[in-house]
Amino acid sequence: MPLRLDSGDAGFADAFDGMLAKRRAHDEDVRAAVSEILADVRARGDAAVFALTERFDGVALDSGTIRVSEAQVDAAVAAVAADQRRALDLAAERIEAYHRRQLPADDRYVDSAGVELGHRWTAVSSAGLYVPGGKAAYPSSVLMNAVPARVAGVERLAMVVPAPGGDINPLVLAAARVAGIDEIYRIGGAQAVAAMAYGTDSVAAVDKIVGPGNAYVAEAKRQVFGTVGIDMIAGPSEILVYADDRNDPAWIAADLLSQAEHDESAQSILLADSAGFADAVAEAVETTLTTLTRAAIASASWRDHGVIVVVRDSEEAVALIDRVAPEHLELPRDDADAVAAKVRNAGAIFLGRYTPEAVGDYVAGPSHVLPTARSAKFASGLSVLDFVKRTSLVRCDAASLAVVGGAAATLADAEGLGAHALSVRIRMN
Repeated sequence: MPLRLDSGDAGFADAFDGMLAKRRAHDEDVRAAVSEILADVRARGDAAVFALTERFDGVALDSGTIRVSEAQVDAAVAAVAADQRRALDLAAERIEAYHRRQLPADDRYVDSAGVELGHRWTAVSSAGLYVPGGKAAYPSSVLMNAVPARVAGVERLAMVVPAPGGDINPLVLAAARVAGIDEIYRIGGAQAVAAMAYGTDSVAAVDKIVGPGNAYVAEAKRQVFGTVGIDMIAGPSEILVYADDRNDPAWIAADLLSQAEHDESAQSILLADSAGFADAVAEAVETTLTTLTRAAIASASWRDHGVIVVVRDSEEAVALIDRVAPEHLELPRDDADAVAAKVRNAGAIFLGRYTPEAVGDYVAGPSHVLPTARSAKFASGLSVLDFVKRTSLVRCDAASLAVVGGAAATLADAEGLGAHALSVRIRMN
């Protein structure tokens, strides 16, 4: 059964703290296993990637089969139903339109001292896109990773996707074609992250790795950061729904299970204004579970990580939301905008009764790659800004250096850095 809490009960604070601490626990066994994998790939390159892929995915690869060919992508695209292709096209168009509005502008100006200042934005040269492919196929994740990168101007996009048994879902390859990706490798797990970070004979290294994956992928990204850039350390999916009793309990149950069905480790949290409504949603969850094709996964997630909290008012709810810092926050309420305005920590907010989180997974526009495990306190969802970097620009002439240079030399002297001070004063004299 899910954890049931009432904010008015004695011991609520400790119980809520315990729930949050449990989600932040880190598996030392995963850390050690990933370290070994990364070291193996760094030392042996392709040989390690091939051996690890055969071990974990049951696929025997070599330099001629690790990369998906154009002919294979063509065949996959041809196999995709017309309505699915139209849906991919619509999603890609909406994602691109949303992210084009995020493109930052360069700037140049001269300040009151006569110093010319500014900044410019340039895209990273290459990006590695990790697309999950274990428990399910995620063509949507292809678009959500690749389209913002393409809008940013990244020249080389390399996609890795695990292919258990050797097969990749045709819709995943079709999504890659729609997104403009032509470098696709049938590898996954920590070994795929290592290949993109360090490079092998078959997989050239990239500058940045993005995209969600399992605990091993997340830990691998953590450990290669510094060798390459990463977007975030993504954990199991999360949803928090703050609902009032004017909702249909079946709608809210479906929303909670939309994340529970991702993975047994996913978490779904309901904040309810009344105990009666909370009971109705819990009952609706059990009814809905009997209809799902992924009922076993969703049931395990709801049983082991589900949480129902009865709260007294929206002020209390907002305080709990900010402590959870959920990946997805649904506000199916008439006062959704007012509540959202007070929330500081959430990866994405879905406003109103007709905005299920699932629409954000596919066609709303923003990338669905979002911060998890309370990292929405300091991180944002994947965007164009993850694929660009800012360079500062500074120009002084003799007159402007005379205005600001004395202070620079004084501070350099104070820090004991004589050459710094000299490099300024020698120009002022």
